[in-house]
Amino acid sequence: MNTFFRFFYEFISIFFDGIRKLFEGIVGGIAKIFDIGEYKKILESYTDSFGVIEWVFVVITILLLVIILLGAIFLLSVRLRKYLRLRKQKLNQDDLLDEIGNLNKKVRQLMKEKDELMAMKVSQLGLKPGEEEEQKPEGENPEETGEDLENAGNVRFPKLVRIDEQMKGVKPRNYNNNFTLEELIDNFRCFAASQLHLYYNDSLLRAFFGGLACSKLIILQGISGTGKTSLAYAWGKFVKHTSCIASVQPSWRDKTELLGFFNEFTKKFNESNVLEELYVSRFDDDVHTIILDEMNIARVEYYFAEMLSVLEVPNRNEWVIELVTTTWPDDPQLLDHGKLRLPGNLWYIGTINNDDSTFMVTDKVYDRAMPIDINEKIDPFACRDQEAMDINSSYLEQLFGEAQEKYAVSEKGINIINKLDDYVIQHFRIAFGNRIMKQLKAFVPVYVACGGDEVSGIDYFLAKKVLRKFEQLNLLLIRDEIDGFIKYLNKEFGNGNMKECIEFLERLKKSA
Repeated sequence: MNTFFRFFYEFISIFFDGIRKLFEGIVGGIAKIFDIGEYKKILESYTDSFGVIEWVFVVITILLLVIILLGAIFLLSVRLRKYLRLRKQKLNQDDLLDEIGNLNKKVRQLMKEKDELMAMKVSQLGLKPGEEEEQKPEGENPEETGEDLENAGNVRFPKLVRIDEQMKGVKPRNYNNNFTLEELIDNFRCFAASQLHLYYNDSLLRAFFGGLACSKLIILQGISGTGKTSLAYAWGKFVKHTSCIASVQPSWRDKTELLGFFNEFTKKFNESNVLEELYVSRFDDDVHTIILDEMNIARVEYYFAEMLSVLEVPNRNEWVIELVTTTWPDDPQLLDHGKLRLPGNLWYIGTINNDDSTFMVTDKVYDRAMPIDINEKIDPFACRDQEAMDINSSYLEQLFGEAQEKYAVSEKGINIINKLDDYVIQHFRIAFGNRIMKQLKAFVPVYVACGGDEVSGIDYFLAKKVLRKFEQLNLLLIRDEIDGFIKYLNKEFGNGNMKECIEFLERLKKSA
């Protein structure tokens, strides 16, 4: 055994000598530990002296060293993995902090954009720096008149009566309009850019004016922050009549939310701003606008149903709504037996955000309106300085009428649309209807007169008015029909000419 102990001492001392050298020099120590030649040399020098039992202990010694070595490697790898994991967590934390910082910047930018958008809803919008707000007509503020109109005798429509007083002796304006629709678009585009720093492309404005020509209700829809409300408000500024904004509330259930209601307790009519705008519009020929901001936050067909029905009547003299059922001696002069005739020089522009917080707009609304999509923001561009214009509604509608005569939809276009109607009925069980055809014949000529072409006008109109109905169908059932429909459009209208329709159909196919 003495021989083994000498062997054991010398054999083990190599390992521990290596451990010592490990602290002296990592590289040298590791080389010493793994110096197989040294181990082999020691082993060979004792080979002839070992008996059977000693060889057993030699094997155990070698296994012990291997176990110690593997254990050390395992512990080292565990520590290394732990260090790398902690390091990764720290890096992830740093990345999260950077991302939070970027998100905070984006939030500040979004808040700034929101503030700018909200700034569009105040009367200072569009005024140059240092320019004062327009003076209100004398007597508009109850404090200036020296009386509280809310408590004025038996007058149940104090605000409307005040408008009567303000309009006494006001002479009709001299407009002297002589521009074309294409010039009007260019003027409006430059006005928005130079005065309001709002930027729109020609194709959007062609659709906007085409919508004004074919319906009194325009629906601006799209993602939030693309300038839907600002477009409507900029239009009001351009025609020198600040748009009346009605912020729709989720609780709106009927027309009284929009127009106001008669309070049986006070015996006064609670007049809304919308009612004031409807009433004052009857006194002039200016272009007036009412903005229904976020109109689908409540069900449109509830609070706007009567207006939709009235505006469908061909004879404008029959555009009448009832406010009260009785007549009082001091009622406003334009109120006839409690009924008010809606003005023909006023347009309603609704804005829509399609998200989980809003209601779906029904076909009844869409069929009577002209929807326009705004899903992109236009980069700023340089444009000449353009001031607001005095525009009268009669001249604007005269331009629409002249466009419908000069650029009436061609016979070829009508024939293709009629065949398209048959195709859609056969393959998708959807029909255009007379109302949509009437609107198309009003929309497309104005679109052309604004600088567009007939096929592009038809394309835009069909995509927004007809193909939109496909979203209500079972997409899985019509999915196989879409490719055939795209081929049909390319064949009838020319390859790639129906861009809006084809893009819509392709998105529809993907969503299926």
